[in-house]
Formats: sequence, C-alpha cells, structure tokens
Amino acid sequence: MDDQDQPLAYGDVKLLIDGEWREAVAGERMPVLNPATEKQIGWVSLARVADLDAALAAAGRGFSVWRQTAPLQRAKVLVGAAILLRERKERIAGLLSQEQGKPLVEARGEMDRVAEMCDWMSGETQRIYGRLVPARTSNVTQTVLREPVGIVAAFTPWNFPVNQIVRKVASALAAGCSIIAKGAEETPASCAELVRAFVDAGAPPGSVNLVFGVPAEISAYLVPHPMIRKISFTGSTAVGKQLASLAGQHMKPTTMELGGHAPALVFADTNVDSAAKTLAAAKFRNAGQICISPTRFLVERQIFDNFVDGFVEAAKAIKVGPGLDPSTQMGPLANPRRVEAMQRLTADAIAKGANLRLGGRRMQREGYFFEPTVLTDVPLDAALMNEEPFGPVAMINPFDDIESAIAEANRLPVGLAAYAFTGSAATAKTVAQRVESGMVSINHIGFGLPETPFGGLKESGYGSEGGAEAIEAYLQTRFVTVAALG
Repeated sequence: MDDQDQPLAYGDVKLLIDGEWREAVAGERMPVLNPATEKQIGWVSLARVADLDAALAAAGRGFSVWRQTAPLQRAKVLVGAAILLRERKERIAGLLSQEQGKPLVEARGEMDRVAEMCDWMSGETQRIYGRLVPARTSNVTQTVLREPVGIVAAFTPWNFPVNQIVRKVASALAAGCSIIAKGAEETPASCAELVRAFVDAGAPPGSVNLVFGVPAEISAYLVPHPMIRKISFTGSTAVGKQLASLAGQHMKPTTMELGGHAPALVFADTNVDSAAKTLAAAKFRNAGQICISPTRFLVERQIFDNFVDGFVEAAKAIKVGPGLDPSTQMGPLANPRRVEAMQRLTADAIAKGANLRLGGRRMQREGYFFEPTVLTDVPLDAALMNEEPFGPVAMINPFDDIESAIAEANRLPVGLAAYAFTGSAATAKTVAQRVESGMVSINHIGFGLPETPFGGLKESGYGSEGGAEAIEAYLQTRFVTVAALG
C-alpha cells in the first residue's frame, strides 16, 4: 500500500489562523476520544477571545485580497483543493472513522462528496452574474452588481465533519468571502485536513480560518461581532433558533440547516422487499446520526407485517463494529450523550405501549455501541414520535389511507426531509405536493448531491447548501445608476 493510502496517525489538532497552524494563545486544549474504544487518541486546541480576535483580523485582511481575486483564480483554488482531497482520501477517511466512528466505506463516500462539492463550487464562482437594467432615458446606465457579503462565521457539527464544513467553506470562497469556521471539537482532525487542502491549494492567508472551542462562547462572540457579515449554522433546531435570534438583532443574514424527523411513507403498491431493504440501509447509515435519516416509517396496513419483517431482517443482518474494521456496516454512536438518549427514548416508547421488535440496548462491549433498534405501533405521545432520535432507532406505524399518512407526516413543526415508496404516479404527485418538507425523495434515497438544493422548511431552517442556490447566501446585491453629464 502506498504511503498516500495509509491512514494518518492521529495527533494534536491546532487552530488555523492567518495561514498558520498554531496552538491557542492560552494553551488550552481538550482530549479527543475514539467512540469505538472510549480511549483518547489526541488533543484539540481550544480558542478563546484572543484567538478569535486574531482570526477576525486575519479574515479582514484575507477578505481584502480574496474579494479582488478573479473568479477564474478562485475556481483554480477550489479545483486544486478537490484534487488534493482525492489524493488524500484514504488518509483523511481513516481519521474520520477514528474520531467519529463511522465505517470506512461511509467515510470514503463522504470524502467523495467533499471533492465533488469543491468541483461544483469552482463552476459556480464563474457564474456570478450581474445585469444591466434598461433605463428610462438614454443617458442613464443601471447596473445590478452581485458581490461577496463579507466575512462569514460558520458552525459545523460532528456527524459529517468534512461534508458539512466543505459546503460552507467552498461556497464562501467561491463567492469571494473569507471565513472563520468553527469545527466540532469531537471530530477535529478530519475537519482540519479538509481546511488544509484549501490552504495547500493556494487559498491566501486569512481567507479561510479554523477554530475550535466552547461552542456557546465562540458563537456569542463571533455572531454579533461587527466584522462578521454572514452566519451559517448546521446543528440542532434549539441552538439554531438562538443563533438566528442573535444574528437578527444585528441584521445579519443566516443560513440555518437544522434538525428534522423525516417521515417515510410506504404504500401498498410498492415493491415491499426493496423498500424495506432500501429504507433500512438509509436508517442505519452513520448509526442513524443524520439529519435526513428516515425516522418515522408510515406503512400502509395491507403490507405492514411484510414490511416490518423485511425491515427487521435487514436490520438484524447489519454488522456492527469499529469503523476501521473493513467488515463493519454500522459503527458506534459518536458520544455517550447519544447512547443515553437512545436508552431514554426507547424505554419511554416501550413504557407507553410500543412493541420492541429488535435491539433496544447498549451493546456489551467497549465503545458507544447501541443495537440497531426497531419499534412498532409507537403511540404519538411517545417522545420518539416527537423528538428526533438521531440514532439507530426506527419507529414503524401503520396507516389506512393517504390522508392520514400525510397528516402524520406534516404533524411536527419540522420539515427537512421526507421519503415515499409507491408504484402510483398519482400518489407520488400527491406526496410531492402536500408533504411539508424542504426535500422529498420518492422511490429512492436521493439527497445530498452537490448539484441539488439541500435545506428545510418550518423549524428545520432556511437557505440551501447545495445546487445553484448554495452560493446565493454568500452574495449581496447592489444597484448602481449613473447618468452621463453633458
């Protein structure tokens, strides 16, 4: 195996400020654990105000340079980052699996999407078009300009440490913005290697900066800071509301990609076996720690028993183990908080009358492993039916008609992702039109491609981090009108 194919040895993760990897000014740091072993594998530096001030100053200088950089040159940096990420794929995937827990095959897939996002945004940076508006008199020229909004503060989660940050960094750099990204302290190394690729590809000092630290302290300082002009956040709805409120006090635009509780509607006219296998694979991917993970399975009563049997069989066959084991299909949960949440939510559902069909327990081994779990006939007052599980727990309930299925799909105040499986074009059209979700996938799992929009409705947030829409949030519109003298 070539050296480039070897996983990187885990070590200390530093801050990136003004093109330099450095320790925090106060020397503070925290341990990073491998969730498959619960053992420490490294350290991550923690920024305080002095570090944030240095990052802000660097981002200001970086913005002055980067905003004047020609779109073609910005595109070359993004393409260069994509090339480096593909070359380093195996090494970064190894880090990602160690610190987050996901199987290597999923970590490699995440790296593929990351490189594709850089490629996509390299094209978008060359398609930032202004326009001329016909004037009412011949001596007037009216111009609409599209310009970078300024310095961006971005906050990213631990479940997809590289795929979430690349959506923000690549979009900001494509638009001509500089950025201060706060990565997740639990998964810092893969995040840092993602940023390193941009630096190595030629992003000038200060154009991209990376910090870690106490999340509430960093957001409380950066969001209202006068130098910051745009906020991008991926995380829970509760935290998103707080940051959106804080940003609103300072009239700052935000992109909010928040939580969901995705319904999956399975109709009797579908291929039951195929739907069960496809949805089970989607449910237990990344141990269910995905904001678009199908969670509430609503199955037409005629096929309910057959679907449950197929789903349980598929879940039972999943090989659970450490992410670095090539045979592993589902890794551990990322931290003990998720294990505790699974135990609490499962126990509550069973106490309220749900039927446990599979799993339901923490696995008796080292690491934060929880069994693939299937519950049926879960009452609506169970916490699981109202609180996003964000773990390997599936709830399957029957429905009798499409109206009741859509009513349940739309019952909650969130609307990020939804799924449906049906052989009827009319049913597919009804679901597409009436299910209140920012993204709807019918008869397959089709979200998260760089060229397609990614975002939610209602309390799942606003804005998009994919497709042609992704760059819009990092641009502002100015109108200039000039009358010729004479």
